[in-house]
Amino acid sequence: MLPSYFISDVMPVLRNPGTWRFKVDGLVQTPLSLSLADLTAMPRVTYTVKHHCVEGWSAIATWHGTPVSAIVERCRPLAAAKYVMLRSFDSDYSNGWDLASAMHPQTILAYGMNDNPLPPAHGAPLRLYSPTKLGYKMTKYLLSMTFTSERPGGYWEDQGYPWFAGI
Repeated sequence: MLPSYFISDVMPVLRNPGTWRFKVDGLVQTPLSLSLADLTAMPRVTYTVKHHCVEGWSAIATWHGTPVSAIVERCRPLAAAKYVMLRSFDSDYSNGWDLASAMHPQTILAYGMNDNPLPPAHGAPLRLYSPTKLGYKMTKYLLSMTFTSERPGGYWEDQGYPWFAGI
């Protein structure tokens, strides 16, 4: 069964992706509101990597999307920004990253998987992806990225999972 936020918030966007916007705000010089078309027009990275879940399973997939560093270049964070908070359609789900990890060359805003548009089951229309972190740090159904000076919590981290979650 799909969660209620998926049916009420994600499904309408998947039917009409032109309505979805990815917001970038917080401690930045230039806040952004980007469509999927805006993101796909930006620099693109593609890589094949093994995904590691904290539950012990792994899977290999090819991801493509916009490097977070390209977003950072456009929004120009203030010097006080040390972290990013990522929010999804599920109002209870968020995730925090340190800015250095977010800037890793393989940390992307993924809009595609295995040479296809990102499927709903994997976080369409947009998810965060990086092979340097465990799977619970890969926020699905992204709505926003907020730059902050304070280390944000996160859904799993607030339940005792390691905040950094590096591999």
